[in-house]
Amino acid sequence: MSRTGRATRNPDSKEPMNTPAHDPNDPDDRNAPDAADDAVWTGTWVAERLGVELVGDEGLSDLLGLALRRNPKRAHLLVSNVLGKHVPQSPSVVHGYGFALGRRVRALLGTDDARAAVVLGYAETATGLGHSVADGVGVAPYLHSTRRPVRGVRRAGGFEESHSHATSHLLLPEDPDLLAGPGPLILVDDEFSTGNTVLNTIRDLHERYPRERYVVVALVDMRSEPDLVRFEKFAGEIGARVDLVSAASGTVRLPEDVLAKGMALVARHEPAAPEAPAPESAGRAVRVELGWPRGLPDGGRHGFTPGHRIRLDRALPAMAARLADALPEGARRVLVLGFEELMYAPLRLARELEQVVSAEVRFSTTTRSPVLALDDPGYAIRSRIVFPAHDNPDDGPGERYAYNVAGAGFDAVVAVVDSTADTPELHAPDGLLAQLAAHTPRVLLAVVPSYVPARPSTERPFMLPEPLRGPAFSSYAPDEVGWLLQDLSDVTLEAPTEEREEAIQSGGAHYAESLPVEYQPSPQYQELFHAALATSAARIAEAVGAVTELVLAERSPRPVLVSLARAGTPVGVLMRRWAEHQHGIELPHYAVSIVRGRGIDANALRWLAAHHDPADVVFVDGWTGKGAITRELADAIEEFEEAEGITGFDPEIAVLADPGSCVRTYGTREDFLIPSACLNSTVSGLISRTVLRSDLVGEHDFHGAKFYRELAGSDVSVEFLDVVAAHFPDVAESARDRAKELLAADRDPTWEGWAAVERISEEYGIHDVNLVKPGVGETTRVLLRRVPWKILARAGAGADLDHVRLLAEQRGVPVEEVEELPYTCVGLIHPKYTRGATGADGKAVTL
Repeated sequence: MSRTGRATRNPDSKEPMNTPAHDPNDPDDRNAPDAADDAVWTGTWVAERLGVELVGDEGLSDLLGLALRRNPKRAHLLVSNVLGKHVPQSPSVVHGYGFALGRRVRALLGTDDARAAVVLGYAETATGLGHSVADGVGVAPYLHSTRRPVRGVRRAGGFEESHSHATSHLLLPEDPDLLAGPGPLILVDDEFSTGNTVLNTIRDLHERYPRERYVVVALVDMRSEPDLVRFEKFAGEIGARVDLVSAASGTVRLPEDVLAKGMALVARHEPAAPEAPAPESAGRAVRVELGWPRGLPDGGRHGFTPGHRIRLDRALPAMAARLADALPEGARRVLVLGFEELMYAPLRLARELEQVVSAEVRFSTTTRSPVLALDDPGYAIRSRIVFPAHDNPDDGPGERYAYNVAGAGFDAVVAVVDSTADTPELHAPDGLLAQLAAHTPRVLLAVVPSYVPARPSTERPFMLPEPLRGPAFSSYAPDEVGWLLQDLSDVTLEAPTEEREEAIQSGGAHYAESLPVEYQPSPQYQELFHAALATSAARIAEAVGAVTELVLAERSPRPVLVSLARAGTPVGVLMRRWAEHQHGIELPHYAVSIVRGRGIDANALRWLAAHHDPADVVFVDGWTGKGAITRELADAIEEFEEAEGITGFDPEIAVLADPGSCVRTYGTREDFLIPSACLNSTVSGLISRTVLRSDLVGEHDFHGAKFYRELAGSDVSVEFLDVVAAHFPDVAESARDRAKELLAADRDPTWEGWAAVERISEEYGIHDVNLVKPGVGETTRVLLRRVPWKILARAGAGADLDHVRLLAEQRGVPVEEVEELPYTCVGLIHPKYTRGATGADGKAVTL
């Protein structure tokens, strides 16, 4: 093995220091340090109490400090002053050290070998350093290990880090061949103490992907002579060349009883350690939208190429400008705080911010590593903030830490997390943001989208368009919903109700191939809508809260809401508003098309899989009737996954009301009037039903819909949302209580609604369950869009049916009261419809 580059503390220096390592256990070792070459530091708090000595290059003391850790495997912690982890440091210094090391590696390898190389960094501490080294190499892709499993990404390797607080490392490259090439592998860690981590890595990868050359890079090389001998022997055994490049070197002299002493010191001092107190109350963090480039990885967890770096370089000035604009006036000292493995993105943001503001900018990162904090000038960790993990870690909940932040005099802290970590725990009263707010006047939150590697079937020769948003498409605000639809507003699709019904029942057309003429409500009907809204708004708000709490508790802490257009869309918007109002989280929300008998829009699913983890997707609808769409979605998802190889979507629908007992995730199972069912587009953002017709929707298109701009004068879409959302504060407690009750209850579907529909279909001689529409919402749709035959109403049903009775009267449809009806009402579509079955006035006839 060749050991090169024992450099001075200047990160740009390429001159090696050829000082041999020494044996700390041999007093006669001729390589032992003296005043003329290496230096010994024994005056720190840890050194004095543990008997630990740092011995090495003169620059070592600038790079390292000492602290105690709560770890039975290793009592001391070498705290880097230039890594950007435990000690806030200038981002230019942090990036500069790694970049300079990368330049030296490139010079060592030569351009051709550097181009064939792959850089591999270690989680969590060296993810940013490895990135910076890759920047210095310039032409090599980068990957870092991770402790976060990612569903759907195949593991390419793994290894153990014996002394670390969390030991298991995963390698999850998006490109399965990234590590398979014959070029050099460059392994980057912050410090080498025994070399065990590198040995474990090389051993695992060399068995899978043997190669001729490895380069090991570290800020400091702290191995003892026995470690060096073992390392050289290992290199000979695998038959590969292994070079070492470091910024400084030395060793740590440890007394035999160091572990016992360390644990005793931690036990003695930790109760009095300067823990940052939990805030009694703190303002909410101000969210800053970065404008992160779409599709750009948030880091090297799945690979980061030179092309990715070019895209990031181009986007950084605009993102830093957005952060600068959000800083308080007169801020003199600003911290950009990264999140565990997410070091590189916040580091580059901090470095760019440093160039555009006059304030002193520092960079550090939260960590899962527990370290004792003592407010002593000779100790590396002066303070710590403790907060719960907020990324739903695979190994369960636990404490996380931010060191040397409290008491450091920062006027603002910019917390940068990935979207996986933007959870209720982050925003909780004891969460990181609240803890930071107790120690700085201003907390900003910047969220980088968590990169999810594209599934094979999403790598297609065509590009799916971005979602449509208001006000160009729909009357909803652009952040409330993105429509995964194509705009067919200029196409004439409406047909008279009678013509549509005849074509549908004769098999000549599918209902999704045309649109009904939009019902224009009479003044009397509009009054009924407003009265129903005033009566039921609080009830709806509580159901919205309950179902949203269920989703957050059971499905995902950061769900992606996908409403089934269009009845599900107002509910999806309300759930999004609840999550923001109660938990301070902004959930993505999209609307997609699903068509009975044709399934869900496969291109919409492809788009979702390319931009989000399918496991986070929660489908949302307004209510269930007999459960036809529930079954349709389950079948469609199964077919899609088999055909596409994309897995992870959960077909379970979350609904406001589940009177048919068809789903597990609901706000209520009562069949009551949801006022949004009373109207068509004018309560759904002015969007039509969705359209699927082969001459309009091609293989690479989303399903279509129309935006009825001309109906803006009658639009109550936003009014409906605002009236319901105004009750959120009043029902917050009852909604949470309801959610707790539901979580403890047996919610398995009984499908009693489907059984009732089959019974009614036979009793009334219809013999087609598709013509039986149970529930208040579905009955209203029959009266608005289809040719109704009769309405069955539960005996004694009250005001919930006022609008149904009015519509039935207007259309000449009889209302028949029925005892023991499982729904409040059921609408029956004319079972033998031909155009001759209606009179000249368009009213239904009886059989």
